[in-house]
Amino acid sequence: MGRHVIVGAGPVGRATAEHLLRLGHEVRMVTRSGSGPDGVERVAADATDMDRLAELAAGADALYNCANPAYHRWPQLWPPLARALLGAAERSGAVLVTMSNLYGYGEVDGPITEETPLAATEPKLKIRADMWREALAAHRAGRVRVTEARASDFIGPGASSLLTTMILPRVRRGQPVSLPANFDVPHSFTYTGDVGATLATLGTDPRALGRAWHVPTAPAVTLREVAQRFAALVGAPEPQLRVMSDAMLRLGGLFNTMAREFRKVRYQFDRPFVIDSSAAQETFGLTPTPLDDALRSVV
Repeated sequence: MGRHVIVGAGPVGRATAEHLLRLGHEVRMVTRSGSGPDGVERVAADATDMDRLAELAAGADALYNCANPAYHRWPQLWPPLARALLGAAERSGAVLVTMSNLYGYGEVDGPITEETPLAATEPKLKIRADMWREALAAHRAGRVRVTEARASDFIGPGASSLLTTMILPRVRRGQPVSLPANFDVPHSFTYTGDVGATLATLGTDPRALGRAWHVPTAPAVTLREVAQRFAALVGAPEPQLRVMSDAMLRLGGLFNTMAREFRKVRYQFDRPFVIDSSAAQETFGLTPTPLDDALRSVV
């Protein structure tokens, strides 16, 4: 079977490694600390060092960008990391498989498909779109082979999202949830296990090359519904969901980095934010994990 190199040992990197191992591939995981799950070769390295990363990717079939820089430092950390990954893939000949999100689309109306324009203008949201444009240009120039997966907010073991950090833990404890969000509009949540399966597929199927794919995602639900379903699953009382005012969000932003950063993506929780993943489902035969199963994995 093939050899695969994964940068990043978070929930997505680990899920990708697990799927590749099940398929019989050799997996090398690169992190600053040298961490990683059982069954992979763990390497401690700085992924912004293009020479070192190219050396580690030599002879590999695919190089996976599953890195997750500190959110508030994206403008400083993503550009050198993205350049190193693209350069290492070009030098080694490995396919570059990037895990991305929906930020690049900006504010949208209607379901989001891969054909939706990357129209984000806010600098932080535009970073991921610019990374893809640069990679795709290199692919079309024949310098490297690339593909990209995009997902909505994560749900799954170890996942970090508004749902998993701010809603589910408080619902489980029977505590009120106060957020600057509309609890009654549909929102898509992508299971991290499905992300891993999709990345493993994109890195091993030539049909994936030269375009982006949405990770198979279960039908969108409202935040209220997902909170109620989780409460029923863990035997918690009816969720108490309260809408935080703009004034409270601005005040929180004075003291809390994530509250300040949330203002840039609040639009995702003010109106329907729905992903269409039919292309990947139909092309590769992938199916999304039902939401209740994803919730059980969190428990």
